[in-house]
Amino acid sequence: MKQILPSLALSLALVFSACGKKDESGASNQPLPGVDGPNVTLLEDTVLISMVLKNVSLDGGARITIPKYPNSYLEVAPDLQSGGTLFAMNVAMKDVLDRDLNEFDPMTLPGGRPLPGVMGGSLPAVAFKLPVGGLLSNVSVYLGPKFFGVFVPTKMDIGNNIVTYRYYVGKKRAGNVSVVGPDTAGENSGLLLLLDMDSQTKKAMRRLVNKYN
Repeated sequence: MKQILPSLALSLALVFSACGKKDESGASNQPLPGVDGPNVTLLEDTVLISMVLKNVSLDGGARITIPKYPNSYLEVAPDLQSGGTLFAMNVAMKDVLDRDLNEFDPMTLPGGRPLPGVMGGSLPAVAFKLPVGGLLSNVSVYLGPKFFGVFVPTKMDIGNNIVTYRYYVGKKRAGNVSVVGPDTAGENSGLLLLLDMDSQTKKAMRRLVNKYN
Protein backbone atom coordinates (compact mmCIF):
# COMPACT_ATOMS: atom_id res chain seq x y z
CA MET A 1 0.00 0.00 0.00
CA LYS A 2 2.90 2.36 0.71
CA GLN A 3 4.63 1.68 -2.62
CA ILE A 4 3.47 3.18 -5.93
CA LEU A 5 4.59 1.53 -9.16
CA PRO A 6 6.02 4.01 -11.70
CA SER A 7 3.18 3.40 -14.17
CA LEU A 8 0.55 4.05 -11.50
CA ALA A 9 2.34 7.15 -10.29
CA LEU A 10 2.47 8.50 -13.83
CA SER A 11 -1.21 7.76 -14.43
CA LEU A 12 -2.16 9.42 -11.18
CA ALA A 13 -0.09 12.48 -11.98
CA LEU A 14 -1.91 12.79 -15.30
CA VAL A 15 -5.29 12.47 -13.58
CA PHE A 16 -4.93 14.68 -10.52
CA SER A 17 -2.54 17.26 -11.90
CA ALA A 18 -3.38 17.37 -15.57
CA CYS A 19 -2.56 21.08 -15.73
CA GLY A 20 0.09 21.06 -13.05
CA LYS A 21 3.55 22.36 -13.81
CA LYS A 22 6.52 20.09 -13.40
CA ASP A 23 8.89 21.32 -10.72
CA GLU A 24 12.46 20.95 -11.99
CA SER A 25 13.92 21.97 -8.61
CA GLY A 26 13.43 18.48 -7.24
CA ALA A 27 9.88 18.59 -5.90
CA SER A 28 9.23 16.31 -2.96
CA ASN A 29 6.67 16.08 -0.21
CA GLN A 30 7.43 17.58 3.17
CA PRO A 31 7.82 15.01 5.98
CA LEU A 32 4.93 15.54 8.40
CA PRO A 33 5.05 15.17 12.20
CA GLY A 34 3.48 11.96 13.46
CA VAL A 35 2.35 10.84 9.99
CA ASP A 36 3.82 8.43 7.44
CA GLY A 37 2.26 9.73 4.22
CA PRO A 38 -0.22 10.65 2.97
CA ASN A 39 0.13 8.42 -0.07
CA VAL A 40 -2.21 8.67 -3.04
CA THR A 41 -2.47 5.63 -5.32
CA LEU A 42 -4.53 5.02 -8.45
CA LEU A 43 -6.30 1.64 -8.64
CA GLU A 44 -8.20 1.52 -11.96
CA ASP A 45 -11.12 3.95 -11.34
CA THR A 46 -10.51 4.25 -7.59
CA VAL A 47 -8.20 6.58 -5.70
CA LEU A 48 -6.65 5.22 -2.51
CA ILE A 49 -5.56 7.80 0.08
CA SER A 50 -3.53 6.11 2.81
CA MET A 51 -1.35 7.10 5.74
CA VAL A 52 -0.05 5.79 9.04
CA LEU A 53 -0.97 7.89 12.08
CA LYS A 54 1.85 7.26 14.53
CA ASN A 55 0.16 9.11 17.40
CA VAL A 56 -3.12 7.16 17.23
CA SER A 57 -3.31 3.71 18.82
CA LEU A 58 -6.32 1.44 18.32
CA ASP A 59 -7.13 -1.98 19.72
CA GLY A 60 -9.31 -2.82 16.72
CA GLY A 61 -10.32 -1.60 13.30
CA ALA A 62 -13.36 -0.80 11.21
CA ARG A 63 -14.51 -0.46 7.61
CA ILE A 64 -17.44 1.81 6.81
CA THR A 65 -19.08 3.26 3.71
CA ILE A 66 -18.53 7.01 3.38
CA PRO A 67 -21.89 8.81 3.69
CA LYS A 68 -23.25 9.98 0.29
CA TYR A 69 -20.41 8.11 -1.48
CA PRO A 70 -22.08 4.69 -1.99
CA ASN A 71 -19.14 3.02 -3.74
CA SER A 72 -16.43 4.44 -1.47
CA TYR A 73 -15.28 3.33 1.94
CA LEU A 74 -12.82 4.04 4.72
CA GLU A 75 -10.78 1.57 6.73
CA VAL A 76 -8.75 1.97 9.90
CA ALA A 77 -6.71 -0.76 11.58
CA PRO A 78 -3.73 -1.10 13.92
CA ASP A 79 -0.48 -0.74 11.99
CA LEU A 80 1.75 -3.72 12.71
CA GLN A 81 5.04 -1.97 12.02
CA SER A 82 4.72 1.33 13.88
CA GLY A 83 2.21 0.58 16.62
CA GLY A 84 0.10 3.42 15.23
CA THR A 85 -2.99 3.27 13.04
CA LEU A 86 -3.34 2.65 9.31
CA PHE A 87 -5.91 4.97 7.69
CA ALA A 88 -7.05 4.11 4.15
CA MET A 89 -9.81 5.80 2.16
CA ASN A 90 -10.91 4.17 -1.11
CA VAL A 91 -12.73 6.74 -3.24
CA ALA A 92 -14.61 5.67 -6.37
CA MET A 93 -14.18 8.32 -9.05
CA LYS A 94 -17.80 8.00 -10.14
CA ASP A 95 -18.90 8.92 -6.61
CA VAL A 96 -16.95 12.17 -6.93
CA LEU A 97 -18.03 12.98 -10.49
CA ASP A 98 -21.72 12.14 -10.02
CA ARG A 99 -22.32 14.07 -6.80
CA ASP A 100 -24.57 17.12 -6.76
CA LEU A 101 -22.78 19.66 -4.57
CA ASN A 102 -26.18 20.86 -3.35
CA GLU A 103 -26.39 17.59 -1.41
CA PHE A 104 -23.73 18.87 1.00
CA ASP A 105 -23.60 21.68 3.53
CA PRO A 106 -20.55 23.97 3.35
CA MET A 107 -18.09 23.16 6.13
CA THR A 108 -14.92 24.68 7.52
CA LEU A 109 -12.29 22.75 9.43
CA PRO A 110 -13.74 20.91 12.43
CA GLY A 111 -14.17 23.49 15.17
CA GLY A 112 -14.87 26.37 12.79
CA ARG A 113 -11.49 27.56 11.50
CA PRO A 114 -11.41 28.33 7.75
CA LEU A 115 -9.96 25.81 5.32
CA PRO A 116 -6.44 26.93 4.37
CA GLY A 117 -5.94 27.80 0.71
CA VAL A 118 -9.69 27.89 -0.06
CA MET A 119 -11.41 31.15 -0.93
CA GLY A 120 -14.23 31.67 1.55
CA GLY A 121 -12.74 29.12 3.95
CA SER A 122 -15.33 26.36 3.41
CA LEU A 123 -16.31 23.62 0.96
CA PRO A 124 -19.29 21.28 0.60
CA ALA A 125 -18.57 18.32 2.87
CA VAL A 126 -19.77 15.38 4.90
CA ALA A 127 -18.57 14.75 8.43
CA PHE A 128 -18.99 11.40 10.14
CA LYS A 129 -17.85 9.40 13.13
CA LEU A 130 -15.99 6.12 13.17
CA PRO A 131 -17.08 3.38 15.58
CA VAL A 132 -13.54 3.09 16.97
CA GLY A 133 -13.69 6.26 19.07
CA GLY A 134 -10.75 8.29 20.32
CA LEU A 135 -9.00 10.87 18.13
CA LEU A 136 -10.40 9.24 14.99
CA SER A 137 -14.00 9.78 16.03
CA ASN A 138 -14.60 12.54 13.42
CA VAL A 139 -13.55 12.58 9.77
CA SER A 140 -14.56 15.19 7.15
CA VAL A 141 -14.61 14.62 3.37
CA TYR A 142 -14.68 17.77 1.22
CA LEU A 143 -15.84 18.13 -2.39
CA GLY A 144 -15.89 21.44 -4.23
CA PRO A 145 -15.91 22.53 -7.89
CA LYS A 146 -12.09 22.44 -7.92
CA PHE A 147 -11.07 20.40 -4.86
CA PHE A 148 -11.50 17.00 -3.25
CA GLY A 149 -10.04 16.24 0.14
CA VAL A 150 -10.17 14.75 3.58
CA PHE A 151 -9.49 15.93 7.13
CA VAL A 152 -8.09 13.20 9.38
CA PRO A 153 -8.02 13.91 13.12
CA THR A 154 -4.68 13.18 14.78
CA LYS A 155 -2.47 14.79 17.40
CA MET A 156 -0.32 17.63 16.07
CA ASP A 157 2.04 19.41 18.47
CA ILE A 158 2.50 22.68 16.59
CA GLY A 159 0.60 25.01 18.90
CA ASN A 160 -2.51 26.78 17.59
CA ASN A 161 -1.00 26.95 14.12
CA ILE A 162 -1.83 25.70 10.64
CA VAL A 163 1.07 25.01 8.27
CA THR A 164 0.39 24.25 4.59
CA TYR A 165 2.72 22.60 2.07
CA ARG A 166 2.45 21.78 -1.60
CA TYR A 167 1.58 18.14 -2.23
CA TYR A 168 3.19 16.30 -5.15
CA VAL A 169 2.54 13.11 -7.10
CA GLY A 170 5.80 12.35 -8.81
CA LYS A 171 7.19 15.72 -9.92
CA LYS A 172 3.79 17.33 -10.41
CA ARG A 173 1.86 19.31 -7.87
CA ALA A 174 -1.45 17.61 -7.06
CA GLY A 175 -2.74 19.88 -4.28
CA ASN A 176 -1.94 20.98 -0.74
CA VAL A 177 -1.45 19.22 2.57
CA SER A 178 -1.94 21.11 5.84
CA VAL A 179 -0.81 20.28 9.36
CA VAL A 180 -3.53 21.63 11.64
CA GLY A 181 -2.67 22.28 15.28
CA PRO A 182 -5.29 22.27 18.05
CA ASP A 183 -7.68 25.21 18.34
CA THR A 184 -7.91 27.46 21.40
CA ALA A 185 -9.95 24.77 23.15
CA GLY A 186 -7.11 22.28 22.62
CA GLU A 187 -9.15 20.23 20.12
CA ASN A 188 -9.60 19.59 16.39
CA SER A 189 -5.99 19.01 15.36
CA GLY A 190 -5.25 16.83 12.36
CA LEU A 191 -4.14 16.55 8.76
CA LEU A 192 -5.94 18.10 5.77
CA LEU A 193 -5.24 16.87 2.22
CA LEU A 194 -6.87 18.82 -0.63
CA LEU A 195 -6.36 17.54 -4.19
CA ASP A 196 -6.87 19.76 -7.23
CA MET A 197 -9.76 18.88 -9.55
CA ASP A 198 -10.04 21.21 -12.52
CA SER A 199 -12.05 20.49 -15.70
CA GLN A 200 -9.22 18.56 -17.40
CA THR A 201 -8.71 16.44 -14.31
CA LYS A 202 -12.42 15.58 -14.25
CA LYS A 203 -12.30 14.61 -17.94
CA ALA A 204 -9.39 12.25 -17.24
CA MET A 205 -11.31 10.75 -14.32
CA ARG A 206 -14.42 10.29 -16.48
CA ARG A 207 -12.37 8.38 -19.07
CA LEU A 208 -11.21 5.97 -16.38
CA VAL A 209 -14.76 5.52 -15.05
CA ASN A 210 -15.99 4.72 -18.57
CA LYS A 211 -13.10 2.31 -19.10
CA TYR A 212 -13.69 0.23 -15.98
CA ASN A 213 -17.50 0.31 -15.79
